[in-house]
Amino acid sequence: MEMVGEAVAEVILTLLACALLACLALIAYLSWSFSPRLTVTGAGLLSLFLAHGAWRTFRDPTKGRSRRGLAAVTAAGFTLTAATGVFLLFYGTGCGCL
Repeated sequence: MEMVGEAVAEVILTLLACALLACLALIAYLSWSFSPRLTVTGAGLLSLFLAHGAWRTFRDPTKGRSRRGLAAVTAAGFTLTAATGVFLLFYGTGCGCL
């Protein structure tokens, strides 16, 4: 029974990863067909957002200051994006749609 449960969970996670990959590809395609300049600008702004989040996540915190405002938002965005990337790395490779 446990083996069947693990197999079902593996299939569900793989299907979820395939759906996520398909949605990301569809978003990229639709945004590029709408406006290539806006797509490149958005990708640049997203890269700055994630770079700031990575910098705030991995740098040594100063004494007495906690993350607030933009720093907390960018750190959370970076963490969510990194977790999504790891999820896709583990389960998206077995998708068969690549």
